Amino acid sequence: MKKSFYILILISILALSVLFILKRQNESTTIIYGSPQIKADNNFNPIDSNLIKLQKSYPDFIIGIKNNTIIWKDSSTMIFDDSLEKDFDELLNNPDVQDMFTFKYTPFIVDTPCVNFDPGRIRNDEFFKKMYGFSKNEVRANLDTIIWLPSTLNMEVLITKVNGVNIQLQAISNELDSLIMYHKYVETIGGTFNWRKILNTNRLSAHSFGIAIDINVKYSNYWEWDKSYSSTIKYKNQIPIEIVRIFEKHGFIWGGRWYHYDTMHFEYRPELL
Repeated sequence: MKKSFYILILISILALSVLFILKRQNESTTIIYGSPQIKADNNFNPIDSNLIKLQKSYPDFIIGIKNNTIIWKDSSTMIFDDSLEKDFDELLNNPDVQDMFTFKYTPFIVDTPCVNFDPGRIRNDEFFKKMYGFSKNEVRANLDTIIWLPSTLNMEVLITKVNGVNIQLQAISNELDSLIMYHKYVETIGGTFNWRKILNTNRLSAHSFGIAIDINVKYSNYWEWDKSYSSTIKYKNQIPIEIVRIFEKHGFIWGGRWYHYDTMHFEYRPELL
């Protein structure tokens, strides 16, 4: 009788253990940036580091991750990875959020990009619309004026205040202001906010979201301007790396790190840095 009692207890403990394990497997885990412990969920084990980068870069908008989903502050969600295999053109024209991390952006170095290596050139428009605005008027409502090269040029420039982009660009401007030897590259601005599509594409430019600035076109190179009948692109650049490093230090990536180079172009993409 005593033996049967202990066997019954043992069976009960095993049954409860199995139920506990099954419950844990069926639970989905939400990761909130800033919580004491970040756990792996069922679909990402461990958690995709790029999801963590997004949370850290945009904490005012992204409050969590659940399985393969980004959770926005307004409780709406967005798929991170659509699991589709894509060639280079498909990555550009139909990217999910994960595709934006396809090419690793390496700041501060001096290097010539290899064929089709375009870190940051892949953008999911819906991701950026969610933060900066779904239309020209919505983006415009969040623009702020900074003073470009305040002690020398003292020019007003429009940039979004969302995610503190205006604060970062003002810091860049203040730093460049003291570097007189580089002023010719930055004293004439090619443009900031402009709701438009990229040349020869149906994709919105980063300028549409008020997160990009083009510096002096006179000393810049753009692959579309320089391309020839050759199947390869010969990289060109005139922008000093010292200017690039200042922008990168404040969360801006540089179009000069792309094989399809756009050396005047800088855009706020802290998740890539």
